[in-house]
Amino acid sequence: MLRSVNAPALGDTRIELCGFGPIAAAARTAFLIGEWQPENVFLIGVAGGIPAHTQLSQAYVFDEVVCYGVGAGTGAAFQSAQVMGWLQWPTLQIGDRLALRVGAALAKQIAGVLLSSTTASASADEVRAKAVTCGDFAAEDMEGFSVALACALQSRPLTIVRGISNCVGDRDHSRWRFQDAMVSASQLAFQLLQD
Repeated sequence: MLRSVNAPALGDTRIELCGFGPIAAAARTAFLIGEWQPENVFLIGVAGGIPAHTQLSQAYVFDEVVCYGVGAGTGAAFQSAQVMGWLQWPTLQIGDRLALRVGAALAKQIAGVLLSSTTASASADEVRAKAVTCGDFAAEDMEGFSVALACALQSRPLTIVRGISNCVGDRDHSRWRFQDAMVSASQLAFQLLQD
């Protein structure tokens, strides 16, 4: 969702798809920012949540996004680009973490750290391995960091709103609450857009 400069209320807000996964999301976001020159950007969708930090069907914003999967190795042997001494973008000193805008979200709506992984976790063991590498996180998505990087390169603030559709690592879609999570994410985004 892109909010154009001088947007009155919600009148100039555009809703656009960023695509599935980090590559499509980065490319599409960079194109949309160049095309529309928004004042700020919202990424809205679903994510897997960590039960200690989130509840199914509830929506949250995040104050930081962390990149996982860009570097070398897998599992316990994984080393991020920054750990290996490389930055995601050198001139802006962007490493594996980016701060996000939370706007007027209430404290209970701010989950903390969003982990953006190139592949979603498929087991509890994968979730634990990612936590060892990246530290404590509240939810996992695939697009957040790449959209945040595209926004940072264009000096556009980003708010990520994710409805929690499932527990991180649970691939059984029969347990997912996708529709409820999308409704919650839409409602929270609408609330934040009023500010």
